Amino acid sequence: MSALVPVLTALRRGVRATHWYLRELTGESAYERHCERHRRTHPGTEPPNRREFQRLRTRRQEGSAASRCC
Repeated sequence: MSALVPVLTALRRGVRATHWYLRELTGESAYERHCERHRRTHPGTEPPNRREFQRLRTRRQEGSAASRCC
């Protein structure tokens, strides 16, 4: 049993790292970062819900010339 502990620890670490990477890659964690920033800069107000955040984010990206390929 004691030989299995390092293997399970490494496996758990790998699963956590993969989960973090996929959340960053897909942008899933961007909303959580936005909510944290919103709470710090606008205390006492509710942050936009996830749908509103995605809508604002898309609108900002479409308006930016850097996000276009051509």
